Amino acid sequence: MRSHLLNDTTAEQYRRSVTDGVERVAAKLATTGRPFTGITVDALAPRIDEIDLDQPLHDTTAVLDELEDVYLRDAIYFHHPRYLAHLNCPVVIPAVLGEAVLSAVNSSLDTWDQSAGGTLIERKLIDWTTERIGLGPAADGVFTSGGTQSNLQALLLAREEAKTDSLAKLRIFASEVSHFSVKKSAKLLGLGQDAVVSIPVDHDKRMQTVALARELERCAQDGLVPMAVVATAGTTDFGSIDPLPEIAELCEQFGTWMHVDAAYGCGLLASLKHRDRINGIERADSVTVDYHKSFFQPVSSSAVLVRDAATLRHATYHAEYLNPRRMVEERIPNQVDKSLQTTRRFDALKLWMTLRTMGADGIGQLFDEVCDLAREGWKLIAADPRFDVVVRPSLSTLVFRYIPAAVTDPAEIDRANLYARKALFASGDAIVAGTKVGGRHYLKFTLLNPETRASDIAAVLDLIAGHAEQYLGESLDRAS
Repeated sequence: MRSHLLNDTTAEQYRRSVTDGVERVAAKLATTGRPFTGITVDALAPRIDEIDLDQPLHDTTAVLDELEDVYLRDAIYFHHPRYLAHLNCPVVIPAVLGEAVLSAVNSSLDTWDQSAGGTLIERKLIDWTTERIGLGPAADGVFTSGGTQSNLQALLLAREEAKTDSLAKLRIFASEVSHFSVKKSAKLLGLGQDAVVSIPVDHDKRMQTVALARELERCAQDGLVPMAVVATAGTTDFGSIDPLPEIAELCEQFGTWMHVDAAYGCGLLASLKHRDRINGIERADSVTVDYHKSFFQPVSSSAVLVRDAATLRHATYHAEYLNPRRMVEERIPNQVDKSLQTTRRFDALKLWMTLRTMGADGIGQLFDEVCDLAREGWKLIAADPRFDVVVRPSLSTLVFRYIPAAVTDPAEIDRANLYARKALFASGDAIVAGTKVGGRHYLKFTLLNPETRASDIAAVLDLIAGHAEQYLGESLDRAS
């Protein structure tokens, strides 16, 4: 079994095996004509259930043959221009190359003696990002597994900085369309069920600062502690961006930690055209960024950034076997001192390879293209009498629903939209997401692929209308 260990004696085997895998994936990418085959759980599960994991195949070629049957053939391919569903971006080749390198070398980014240059590369990228945001010379941060972890760590720091002995008094303010991880973080941090105060949004799905001010004032009057305001720069459902400058003013007035969840909107940090949409982010105390959403990086690649590096001490624990206190005095840079994780992948390498190959402008150009495509898509849907579109896009998300001319029952329209989404997914011709607006079912395009064209959007709209009309026709037949 030692023949499978990656080392100096197996380097050639490693080269052959990885090359074989890369060639198979490349062949799939080159020949995939739709984002999904439409396979069902009931059809795929038995094929995986019948595999006996205690009976290995002993050969990577045979394993890849099997993988073709149980995964590669039916995988959902985000690179396809008609994958329009969730916040999954196609990835750039330099980042995939970085993924291959970091997996093989397998550095762990918790301590200097496990990563060396990897530590310095990650720190350089953190500095680069904080400079792009404008957080100032004392800023710092660390890579994380994703936006949920980044939000959790930011709110942990806010909780500790709030300096109160009563967790029950702490309040977090976030818009009604903020990410669910805000409430999840509050629960994990031991706060009460009422800790997260939901702030209503305006017509454009942006936090209403008048309502925020009113709730902050009520918090002070009730003897409660305003622990943090979470402003969102790119909501998951709408791509809406909260009014960051106004929120920053209120946070300063009430002495409240300002966190900006820019997991989605961080692509604007590299934008050549739309950077001003996140003006005010530089006033945040902490910021979440997901490079694997709008920097075209493979999952996972995220970070939490802070204005004051000293606040990261709230995540610091020392272990004699790992990062004893004396290492701080010796100025040994251990990233575990800043992180909620211990063992941690060298995910920063992917972004490093991307920036060194394409540059920030290259990333920004790609993100600008999808933002511009969303504006074009909005015009298409707004002009189409078959559909109702919710808001003009701030980033690259479009929320809409099919409205049949001859049906007025909102529940029936809901069912038609749900059916259309499911039927489209089952066909594999395209994939769209769904959400609720005002209690009603809507569909959602999340546009993150620069290869998607307006013609793709128009074609998918026709497919959706066709499926919805088929459902309504069958519904009328059943009723008659």
